[in-house]
Amino acid sequence: VGEQVLLKCSFKSSSPITENLLVYWTYRPLSGGQMETIFHYKSIPHPTTVGKFKDRISWVGNVARGDASIAIQSPEMSDNGTFFCSVKNPPDV
Repeated sequence: VGEQVLLKCSFKSSSPITENLLVYWTYRPLSGGQMETIFHYKSIPHPTTVGKFKDRISWVGNVARGDASIAIQSPEMSDNGTFFCSVKNPPDV
């Protein structure tokens, strides 16, 4: 709580990395319920502009190195849940 947390995500692709590469981070609260997209990347980072993670997510990845990690500023206990990282590098998924 209170310190920046790093959510690591690494990937490998048999296809060359292009501007078509997509990274999606989704979140489901511990209590369950709907998953929400909290971040996506396509050529540039697109942090969420709504919800509990608004203005708290930063991109720390480097897709050229197979890294799709993000950081969350000022985490709180209520942020507990499951975070999913999904990378698509057409034609690879």
